[in-house]
Amino acid sequence: MPTRGMLSFADASFSFEDAFFVLFGVPFDRTTTFRSGARFAPTAIREASINFEPDMLEHDVDLREVPFHDMGDLHEEGTADAMTLSIEEEAKRLVSAGKFPIAIGGEHSISPPVVKAFGSGISVVIIDAHLDYNDEYQGLKNSHACAHKRIEDTVGRGNVFAFGVRSMSRDEHPEDAVYADSYTVYERGCEEVFDEMLSRLKREPVYLSLDIDGIDPAYAPGTGTPEPFGLTAFDVRHIINALSDRLVGFDVVEVCPPCDNGNTSVLAARLVREVVAVKWKSLKRRR
Repeated sequence: MPTRGMLSFADASFSFEDAFFVLFGVPFDRTTTFRSGARFAPTAIREASINFEPDMLEHDVDLREVPFHDMGDLHEEGTADAMTLSIEEEAKRLVSAGKFPIAIGGEHSISPPVVKAFGSGISVVIIDAHLDYNDEYQGLKNSHACAHKRIEDTVGRGNVFAFGVRSMSRDEHPEDAVYADSYTVYERGCEEVFDEMLSRLKREPVYLSLDIDGIDPAYAPGTGTPEPFGLTAFDVRHIINALSDRLVGFDVVEVCPPCDNGNTSVLAARLVREVVAVKWKSLKRRR
């Protein structure tokens, strides 16, 4: 079970029982391969969240009225394998209770077990600078460098694509993965390329996994493995809004506060709020 700290995500004021959106932190970065510190991100993102007004101006949504709950952080387990099992168990509890899970990492190894809680009936969109399509990395199958591959193990090939990629190795067999590189996005525009990729997915419900390094380090410098020539914050906002009706869960990972000037945590918090606002607005439209 998670542990509650003194600080909650701003405006996440409903009880677990009454909430639809349930946020939890995963302070884990044991498989980090360059700059460590993502374990501090859940606290930093929560602190950054208090920067914002409750009213989401462009969406006409007051987050104080949205059934949103912060249940705290999971205990950090000793190994990546143990952490994966702990995350999957907690995510299954949320999914079975009909909640919309929002996970804040932590590194990208936290995402596959959240996806696994949904089973094989969903599609997954990953925003990431890296393909992360290794079957194992440095002897670990649950490394953050294997996130795309582990997600594909759950949902199947053709039901997951990575967007904004600009780093991979030939050892990852990129010819087997589905992805759009950031150079194509820059040349043709985010909207056109994303809509084209989205049309290839076979399943309607979509889980969105945002590795913050998918965004250019000019906008998100505080990350463990920065790569230039990335997406803009507006590109990511477009993707969230394009998926609003289809979203079933979300995570934001790889924020690294020790390498940040504060801007990356602020952006991550704002994108969590964007997901909550647009999903809630889509649910109200359906009603």
